Amino acid sequence: MPTLRDVRRRILSVKNTQKLTRAMKMVASSKLRRSERLLVQARPYSKKMLEVVASLAFRTGVKDNPLLRPGGNGKVELVVLTGDKGLCGAFNSNVLRFAVSSIKGHVDKEVELFPVGKKGRDFFRRRPEYSVSDEYVNFWRTFGLSDATHVAQKIAAAFIERSYQAVYLVYNEFKTALVQRVVLEQLLPITPTQVSEAEAEPEAQTAESKDTEAESVRTDYLYEPSAAALLDDLLRQHIEFQVYRALLESQASEQGARMTAMEAATDNADEMIRVLTLQYNRARQASITTELIEIVSGAEALAG
Repeated sequence: MPTLRDVRRRILSVKNTQKLTRAMKMVASSKLRRSERLLVQARPYSKKMLEVVASLAFRTGVKDNPLLRPGGNGKVELVVLTGDKGLCGAFNSNVLRFAVSSIKGHVDKEVELFPVGKKGRDFFRRRPEYSVSDEYVNFWRTFGLSDATHVAQKIAAAFIERSYQAVYLVYNEFKTALVQRVVLEQLLPITPTQVSEAEAEPEAQTAESKDTEAESVRTDYLYEPSAAALLDDLLRQHIEFQVYRALLESQASEQGARMTAMEAATDNADEMIRVLTLQYNRARQASITTELIEIVSGAEALAG
């Protein structure tokens, strides 16, 4: 049975841990607000960028851009976005589990991995059965658009040089601080399906708006320096910003998961302190009762 000193030490240890978890929750909450603000600003721009690229590709009919056609070697690249640190619940494990199941889903293709984040890099490094083509780690503390640009340039260069059939992103899509959803998103090449989804309109569209849309589709433009050069530049900007948005989604999801995990840890520490305090009071009461019984017994023995 633990002594009073042992229980006191354990209560103090739990209280110190609770201070850390409460502080980490506050830090994660502050970072989440910033990440969520950036993400809300990035999502409309990301969608509009896809619409512009899709519209330009449709209007110009340029099909020989290497970023628009799949390679012929049958390889697929999987870009897995994870964090550099733990203590964020199942955030990293959900992404890695989904990535492994996605690899098994491409049984007829060779899959090469591009882990972005230390947790993903370490996970696949310990498993030599997976092929890792590149990595990008230790950047989340100072994460910015330049990191997304660097990753996007690596992806585009590898897609062209290694003739990948497709490039997919695996990341946590941010819904709320409590809800994150792991998604598999095709980044390259841009397919006709993505084009039609980007330009799709609601079913309740009026006849007048349909006529206006048809007229805008028939309208042509003059491109400077050329349609192919403009499309190539926009495609690369599109890739950079899609990667940036996905990284923002992952960052916001990580901070939301960490805030939720630290809140749960703080509540668990409260419950543990309550149980330990009750245990300490009972043990102290029992010790006092034992001492009183010994004193009374000794006094009776002397009196007799």
